[in-house]
Amino acid sequence: MKILISADMEGATGVTWPADVLPGTPQWERCRRLFTSDVSAAVAGFLDGGADEVLINEAHWSMRNLLLEELDERAQMLTGRHKTLSMVEGVQHGDVDGVAFVGYHTGAGTEGVLAHTYLANSITGVWVNGARASEGRLNALVVAEYGVPVVLITGDDKTCEDAKDYVPGARCVAVKDYVSRYAAVCRTPARTAADIREAAREAAALAVRHEPARGGPFTLELEFDAEHLVGAASVVPGVERSGERRVAYTSPTMYEGIRCFKAVTTVVSAAVEEQYG
Repeated sequence: MKILISADMEGATGVTWPADVLPGTPQWERCRRLFTSDVSAAVAGFLDGGADEVLINEAHWSMRNLLLEELDERAQMLTGRHKTLSMVEGVQHGDVDGVAFVGYHTGAGTEGVLAHTYLANSITGVWVNGARASEGRLNALVVAEYGVPVVLITGDDKTCEDAKDYVPGARCVAVKDYVSRYAAVCRTPARTAADIREAAREAAALAVRHEPARGGPFTLELEFDAEHLVGAASVVPGVERSGERRVAYTSPTMYEGIRCFKAVTTVVSAAVEEQYG
């Protein structure tokens, strides 16, 4: 049994505000250890549950945040940017039996600690086939096309509520409770590590490959906080204006859908001015 952990940081233990997750800040240095603790707990739990191999794919910002030297030594880590499937890189090789979303968060325009979808700001909402989409929902649709189930999600309580809608059978662990976008009631790392390890142990039993999903086509719609970003996004082939601050496009598969999404977010981020957005 091989497990892929997609590790994001906003949903990690103790993380509540931007400086906690922005590389180079003192708070980020501190929170890297909390993040690493969550991921190591998941590794240990999956191995407790019978997994033979765990691959961690760094999925936050520069994708160079976890402390390799402090991870459970039985795991391997894929770190760095510019990966074909970004946050779920590694699932496409046919040897992964289950995926875990560790440190995840809710989507742009919704309640949740540091809620966003790919871009920290600029995007105010994402929908896929009419359903509001967090990064978790988007990535779950991608891995389903490879016949791999999402078996574990960790993050705040709102993230767990979101996950129940798109992967209702997965195990969920809330490491903190939402108060505002920049505040939460947090559990201690000792407690969250124990909770994550136990949930991962149970989740290992759910890591059973299935027939690849054929759910397309997928229509993705993005809403921005400024009209000029619609013009920027529309330079991507197939992306069209769908409202004053919205664009939409349709892809036959989520593999193609997520790659177009990456292109749109890359172009949009380059069109944002420092003060006015």
